[in-house]
Amino acid sequence: MTEKDWVLFKTIADEKNITKAAEKLYISQPAITYRIKMMEKEIGAKLLIRTSHGVLLTPEGECFLDYSRDMTLALEKTKEKIQSMTNKVQGTLRLGVSSVFAHYELPTILKEFLTLYPKVELSLKTGLSHRINRLLQRDEISIALLRGDYHWNEYKILIKEEPLCIASTEPINLERLPEKLRITYNTDTPLQSLVDDWCHQFLSSSFASSIEVDSMDTCRQLVMQGIGWAILPQIGLHSMENLHVYPLKWKDDTLFTRRTWLHSRNGAQDLILLNTFTKFMENYYLK
Repeated sequence: MTEKDWVLFKTIADEKNITKAAEKLYISQPAITYRIKMMEKEIGAKLLIRTSHGVLLTPEGECFLDYSRDMTLALEKTKEKIQSMTNKVQGTLRLGVSSVFAHYELPTILKEFLTLYPKVELSLKTGLSHRINRLLQRDEISIALLRGDYHWNEYKILIKEEPLCIASTEPINLERLPEKLRITYNTDTPLQSLVDDWCHQFLSSSFASSIEVDSMDTCRQLVMQGIGWAILPQIGLHSMENLHVYPLKWKDDTLFTRRTWLHSRNGAQDLILLNTFTKFMENYYLK
């Protein structure tokens, strides 16, 4: 079996559907069916079962899925080490990034980095920070850019820190704020708990009405249209000239902030590509 077989089987397991896997991998369904039969013949066991709703992995298939993941990761890490031996910045950068950071900051960063190092290939995964954190723990990515403070005993550096702010198209009066429509969005539980604590301490009464949306960007767009107010990190409020912005502070007068961290394994910084990207990120935010 080859790396292509491992990738094929992982894709089928992720999609739970042969047709979708074929579309994602740009190969035909008969070709996938043939490769699965060859793998089952070599393994000596049935790996999956087709149903009217897709495919199910057999216990043997679950075992083979673990093997495929382990072998793919081992090969990727070996490639990283070998490429690092050339003393050139090249190879695949396996990066996991918080959705918010990916939306507002990452495109400009990657454009500049890849312009400087055109031989670098990018493998990028985005999502909520707790999901990206799990990907790093499973070694499915080499570097994680996370929003919030996650426990990590290995290499990490603080990339940036910005305040959380009340944003509204109307002048902000904390005493009258609970009377107006509040807009909230789905975020990670620790941050939501801190926001709730701040509201309980500084806003005099419960909210008259509120709406909840699925993303920070939708929330911001509604605020910009004057529909209501929201508590948003400053990362999403740049160049919003029509908004009134009130940075949140705690009772000791310190700012209520949101941090972005870079996490990696300790040994990862010995690899030229990963070390170069880390130093690039440090210098980028020192400008």
